[in-house]
Amino acid sequence: MKKIQILLILLVSGLIVQAQEPLTLANAVTKALENNYDIIIAKGNQQISEVRNNWGTAGRYPYINLSLGDDNSYNINENENYASNRFSAGASLNWTLFDGYSVRISKTRLDELENLSENNTAIMVEGTIQSVILAYYDVLLNKEKMATLDIILSLSEDRYNLAKDRKEYGAAVTYDVLQAQNAYLSDRAAYLLQEVRYKNSKRNLSYLMAEKELINYEFTDKFEAIPVDYNLADLQAQMIENNKSLQNQYVNQRLLENAIASAKSNFSPTLDFRGGVSGTSNRTNFQNSDASWANSANAYGNFTLGWNLFSGGNRKRAVQIAEIDKEVGVIELEDMQHDLNNRLANFFEFYLVQKELLDVARENLEAAELNLQISQEKFDSGAINSFNFRDVQTIYTRAAQGELEAIYAFIDAHTSLLRLAGVIVQQYE
Repeated sequence: MKKIQILLILLVSGLIVQAQEPLTLANAVTKALENNYDIIIAKGNQQISEVRNNWGTAGRYPYINLSLGDDNSYNINENENYASNRFSAGASLNWTLFDGYSVRISKTRLDELENLSENNTAIMVEGTIQSVILAYYDVLLNKEKMATLDIILSLSEDRYNLAKDRKEYGAAVTYDVLQAQNAYLSDRAAYLLQEVRYKNSKRNLSYLMAEKELINYEFTDKFEAIPVDYNLADLQAQMIENNKSLQNQYVNQRLLENAIASAKSNFSPTLDFRGGVSGTSNRTNFQNSDASWANSANAYGNFTLGWNLFSGGNRKRAVQIAEIDKEVGVIELEDMQHDLNNRLANFFEFYLVQKELLDVARENLEAAELNLQISQEKFDSGAINSFNFRDVQTIYTRAAQGELEAIYAFIDAHTSLLRLAGVIVQQYE
């Protein structure tokens, strides 16, 4: 019987172990990059831009059309009824040979639009990586908070049980028991709420990874902050080179220059070629005679030179508007560069402050832990009352939660700094 019980325990333990799948931060990022809904949509839009970026779309190649026809009729008249059939076939070619280099200009525009789409995908990837990092550590944060509250809950439960035992032996009164009970119930409520936050944080991470079912993961990465020394000048250089939003603004500026060239091309003449062949075969079949055939063929090739000499000043105004748009784009580019530099400096200062706050929180927690340990011993010996011990518990809870929040705030500041500098992909992908 004991062997069977041991076997069942081993089987159940094995099932529990199998049910928990390890998940590192790197694996979570990989899953999100493969399955995240927004990334899939962005990649689809990028594929559309790649397909559209073609010389045929720009208008370099001719258009060729084929046609076939079969017309049939039966005529009834007073002299003699007859049937007629007309068969036709033709091929035509339309080709714009020159249109002021607009084909080349259009192809350049398509190239830039593809670059813009690639950068948009990269921006989505960076945002997803940052979101997954913060979501993963949010899970760890809530898990650590739950563990801290579990310690407090255990202390409150022990205190409540001790108060009940003391009352039973006449060493405590109902007031002491009620106070311990209220503290225990308050701590239990806080633990239950934290448990809900922990489950919700896991759901948020699963959503980013596009997992429709909540898998029982074991989050293997440590919840820790690893300070890194950065130089603001180096981060600014990396931002100018790698920040995708800034790269998009460069692309937009080139598109504005392309718009000027396109507007100027409207002043140029156009040369078109139209050519083709066609043939017809007519058959007439009278009621009282044999059928007769009439065949014909035609080939043609025509060139058309067109030049719009005046259009009410619309082309000139289009060029002026395009040049103004370019000047506005230059100002917008300078504004974005200035704004990014300010934001980077702000994030850098915030990052440095978070490093110091992290040290302060750790030191505060060490003092609170020592205070709790000493107070526990004094409470057990009766040197302090339950009010004093509860105050120490509250101080420890705040210090423990504060240290965890400081770690998460540091991670948040770190990832924000890396994303703004445009190097978050190299760090975490």
